Amino acid sequence: MVTGIGIVSPLGSSADSFWSALLAGASGAQRIVIEGLPELTAFPVEGVDDAARSRFGQREARRMDRAGRLAALAAASALEDAGGHGVSAERTGAVIGCVHGGAQTLHEGEQTLAARGPARVSPLTIPLGLTNAPVAAVARTLDVRGPTAVTGTACAAGTDAIGAGLQLIRNGWADLVLAGGAEAPLTPLLVAGYRQLGALSTTDRPSPEASRPFDAERDGFVIGEGAGILVLEEREHALARGARIHAEVSGNASTCDAGHLTDPDPAGTGAARAIALALADAQLTPADVGYINAHATSTPAGDRAEARALAAAGLAQTPVSATKSAHGHALGAAGGIEAVVTVLALARQALPPTLNLERPDTDIVLAHVRTARPADIDVAISNSFGFGGHNACLALRAHRTGG
Repeated sequence: MVTGIGIVSPLGSSADSFWSALLAGASGAQRIVIEGLPELTAFPVEGVDDAARSRFGQREARRMDRAGRLAALAAASALEDAGGHGVSAERTGAVIGCVHGGAQTLHEGEQTLAARGPARVSPLTIPLGLTNAPVAAVARTLDVRGPTAVTGTACAAGTDAIGAGLQLIRNGWADLVLAGGAEAPLTPLLVAGYRQLGALSTTDRPSPEASRPFDAERDGFVIGEGAGILVLEEREHALARGARIHAEVSGNASTCDAGHLTDPDPAGTGAARAIALALADAQLTPADVGYINAHATSTPAGDRAEARALAAAGLAQTPVSATKSAHGHALGAAGGIEAVVTVLALARQALPPTLNLERPDTDIVLAHVRTARPADIDVAISNSFGFGGHNACLALRAHRTGG
């Protein structure tokens, strides 16, 4: 059961503000300057450092990389939303997806090394620069003493983390798990690398129009940062304490294309298999699904492959939206942020839109949600796909009173 939601995003850092902005068709995109690079459009989060100092204190905030601050802020909000859960620290776990770890810390360490020599490099460079820095920050600040882990499956990492959290509860290894993703990749090396790879949008359109999933004029993703964390709680415990239940994570699956270094399988075969396996894990069929949150990053190859995967999975006519158009592509955090979107769609019975979709351009006709609208849905899925051919899918159910 999902009993808590935590979000730190370019659209807002509470479930209410985030959801209201999403349904209103707002965009968190803006032009930013990163040292040594041309100005670019990105999706930054404002006020992270001040918020971390306010919540955790100056000393603790300094012992976290920016990705750790994002994760800890979102996880703390999720726990507050869950209320008095009564689960011991030893029975509480955390799994956080992250791709680039403490990127800001590593960048600052490299600058110090070059300018001042090895003796001046901070001893915190390693513990704050590791890929597990976000989950370690969550565990330390929130006293999580059960199983903890990081998933690093590229842009599928946040979704895989929630799937791993589900398995911890199913296996009886934890009664409550903080699960999702966090990422802070807006550093010179990472942005330059994605730019050189040809993955980033280079459009000269206004910033809010740059991310264009499924649109004919899409030309790459728009990089962002943020964190999305869910509190997953054992069903009987949640019901016994009278918890407010937002939704239920009913199934998950992961597959791998085992092909190209960066591009997905053009036919979407592995992605379609992940969707089918997640639905089977939840004992559901494609006919049960009322909403899809697509991974759709606004890359030409990726969106086309996902459309084919949805068709192969029997979901071409199911309402689908690509919310990265509003909050950006936060890499390892993407699955966590979009799981929050999917849970809110089920809990509040509304479908968020895909922005900037003027002329759909895939060989498969999908049921795109172009404007927000009310809905009556019982089941939704959230997709995430990453470099290396990683495919992940979550199947979620609405929680009906008495159900």
